Amino acid sequence: MNEIGSYEHWNEVIEKEPQLLLFVKTDHCSVCEGLYPQVEALADRFPFPFYQVNAARVPELAGQLSLFTAPVVLLYHHGKEIARFARFVQMDQLTRRMQELVERGKEDA
Repeated sequence: MNEIGSYEHWNEVIEKEPQLLLFVKTDHCSVCEGLYPQVEALADRFPFPFYQVNAARVPELAGQLSLFTAPVVLLYHHGKEIARFARFVQMDQLTRRMQELVERGKEDA
């Protein structure tokens, strides 16, 4: 997963990537540590990039995206959030929404 290190970096990414997944974690979060490898394992199955950010290190991003907990998984299509999964993420639901994102991408082509 690519790391977002600043709010400015996030703005660059959201402008250039037609689709993406953003995994938001924070320090000392056992749920984040447990979920991260499961989400990362999906990266090979989907054609869009995966990014991660530590909300404790980039608090401006957390504020701008209204992130009040962690972990959070966000899916984006052309700069717009299309799905948000927070805290206890059900992997089957996430996978289904990711497949929907792939289908949206095909419609754009």
